[in-house]
Amino acid sequence: MKKENGVFEYANEIMAALKSGVLLTTKAGEFVNSMTIAWGMLGIEWAKPVFIVFVRENRFTREQLEKNPEFTINVPCGAFDKKILGVCGTKSGRDMDKIRELGLTLEAPRVISVPGIRELPLTLECRVVYRQKQDRNAIAEEYRRMFYPQDIDGSFHGANRDFHIAYYGEIVSAYKIIQECRCGRLYGE
Repeated sequence: MKKENGVFEYANEIMAALKSGVLLTTKAGEFVNSMTIAWGMLGIEWAKPVFIVFVRENRFTREQLEKNPEFTINVPCGAFDKKILGVCGTKSGRDMDKIRELGLTLEAPRVISVPGIRELPLTLECRVVYRQKQDRNAIAEEYRRMFYPQDIDGSFHGANRDFHIAYYGEIVSAYKIIQECRCGRLYGE
């Protein structure tokens, strides 16, 4: 069961969770991939609610977004297995099927083609309406040194030398996945 929300009804919860990590889920063809993100913005652009994600150029998630410009943001609510964020933040979808390995439950989407993740039940369905590669020269030197060091080992798919692409996702649906246990009680509300 899904409880439809006004997208800003849970703005504080979404932004608080983002500090620790939420999932950005993509789907290209039949392959679903989730990546942990801790950078993002919730707001209004062109009179529409948007969630902006920042994805490094070398990430598998960027390849997925280029093939299918839709994504979900999956936000934990209450207790959840922190291993989900750990694996999705350190492993690449190029190397493993994180959904299968973690035993995650895909939740059918309402509007777009990308599913939600039942284990992280607050879901934003987003359709990319704009993308912009960061201009390295427009980033303050302090942040370039801190977040884009050029003198590190590049063993992890380009490491962190590459810059981000900002994907503006119009939020076309927002809901919380409500689970019913055998006793009839609802979880997730």
